[in-house]
Amino acid sequence: MHKAQVRGSDAVDSPTPDPARLRRSYEGDELTEPALPADPLALFAAWFADVHAFGLAEPNAMVLATASADGVPSARTVLLKGYGPQGFRFFTNLTSDKGRDLAGNPRAALVFPWHPMYRQVRVAGPVLELPREESAAYFRTRPYGSRIGAWASEHQSGVIEGREMLERRYAELAERWPEAPVGGEDDVPLPDFWGGYRVVPETIEFWQGRPDRLHDRIRYRRSTTPDASGEWDTVRLSP
Repeated sequence: MHKAQVRGSDAVDSPTPDPARLRRSYEGDELTEPALPADPLALFAAWFADVHAFGLAEPNAMVLATASADGVPSARTVLLKGYGPQGFRFFTNLTSDKGRDLAGNPRAALVFPWHPMYRQVRVAGPVLELPREESAAYFRTRPYGSRIGAWASEHQSGVIEGREMLERRYAELAERWPEAPVGGEDDVPLPDFWGGYRVVPETIEFWQGRPDRLHDRIRYRRSTTPDASGEWDTVRLSP
């Protein structure tokens, strides 16, 4: 078995870096109130297009933070698979740690860490499970291997004996549902333990790195004013 080599602080050719000494000046664009759209999703779409054009790997990667029913926090990276007025969508194993958290405490926070552009977006709000037909429609668009893999990892977050068991299970499922010829459709069904969620944003915060740590932070919050459905209030936050 290959073992990763960890170098100590006394290594001559590659000393362990001191995190406290890692500093960079953030020379990002400015984020000013007059330029803000009324709808934060319009700004999110513009920033998402920017990071995609920049060539950032996995621009749709986001940190998903949840907490169990008794308040134990947990965070991991998942992939955004859609966004719009109804929320930010992602798909996963419903019986995983995050699935159990959301079953007992259906609220979450998201972070889009677009570091190369000195930008970050934070989203927070309640979470709703997507209708099964919507999850099934997305599941059919996934590559064959990913669909078989979803079945093979049925007990996501659970302890397994080793990788060999996982690969054996994958092979068994691939034999059960063979890959269709090019242009055809295979019969891999949507697992009953797999589906999607959407985070309905109550707040969306945009962070733009600026020199001397005088960063721009703009927070949108859904208006609580009567008859203000779909409207947002904006404030500037101290960096």
